[in-house]
Amino acid sequence: MRNVFGIMARTAAAAVLSLAVATGAMAADPLTINGAGATFPYPLYSKWFYDYSNANPGVRFNYQSIGSGGGIKQITEGTVDFGASDAPMKDADMARMPGPVFHLPTAMGAVSVVYNLEGVASGLRFTPEVLVDIYLGKIRKWNDPKIAVLNKGAKLPATDIIVAHRSDGSGTTSIFTGYLSAVSPEWKSRVGSGTSVNWPVGLGGKGNEGVSGVVKQTPAGIGYVELAYAKQNHMTYALLRNRDGHFVAPTLEATSAAAAGAAKTMPADYRVSIVNAPGKNSYPIAGFTWLLVYKNQTNEAKGKALVQFLKWAFTDGQKMEAALDYARLPKPVVDMLQKTLRQINYKGKSLY
Repeated sequence: MRNVFGIMARTAAAAVLSLAVATGAMAADPLTINGAGATFPYPLYSKWFYDYSNANPGVRFNYQSIGSGGGIKQITEGTVDFGASDAPMKDADMARMPGPVFHLPTAMGAVSVVYNLEGVASGLRFTPEVLVDIYLGKIRKWNDPKIAVLNKGAKLPATDIIVAHRSDGSGTTSIFTGYLSAVSPEWKSRVGSGTSVNWPVGLGGKGNEGVSGVVKQTPAGIGYVELAYAKQNHMTYALLRNRDGHFVAPTLEATSAAAAGAAKTMPADYRVSIVNAPGKNSYPIAGFTWLLVYKNQTNEAKGKALVQFLKWAFTDGQKMEAALDYARLPKPVVDMLQKTLRQINYKGKSLY
């Protein structure tokens, strides 16, 4: 009996010790890296942060998906450790920053033109001129002859087109309006491009999530969202006539084709547009998305943790992109990024 009690006592002591070790481990809070910005890459970033934190429990991420405009604002004000944007900052914006900021591309994505028409599947064809006229409010009905002639056999209703667009500062909007400006002098002079514009027509939705919601809930609606949102929400999307005259769907292959030229001539600061790219297989509304990171870090521990994460994101993280409907970075760009990461420092000492 004494042996039994002895075993029980030793077991209880081991349990208490295990609890103490576990409690001590829990007491050491993980390092939290804060970020904010683009909704365009949010499905990808969510996966990255989750998987990386599981493998590295000493680091966790707090990312607010508030739009590219919000990401630029917060990194400028220094309220986050990194920003995220689908629109590169302009030179004037860079000059106002408290220090040098790197634009680090993380992925490429397609901006899909989505619609909600009962009985009409994906595959409606739009030319650049038709898409511009819809967003200028010149084409108002789904059965307009300019749409019908491109889509013979499609049952297009004689209903008003309900246009949806972003209501917040948005890199997705920057890519979309950058494309409309590239293909239409009238759009460029009347509306222009940027993260926010004065829309001639339409209903606003916040984030890619908001525009997806507006289109899904609005019969006869049309909008623009990142491909991942279109697929995750089972939305129908259009084929667009590209610069070489071919109608192309928003796919990973077509996005990579659009970036092929840019990968060969990538500028040192990575700020490049790939809208309306040449090539018969290129999807015309595609773009990079960037993380905005200060070259000179003010917190050594956070800076080192962020650099280690970025090294992972540009290698192992790239393997996750296709499953989430993003195109992975070309190898020459990844090689460039590894060199750029070596420049991120704390008081002159590289954190790589």
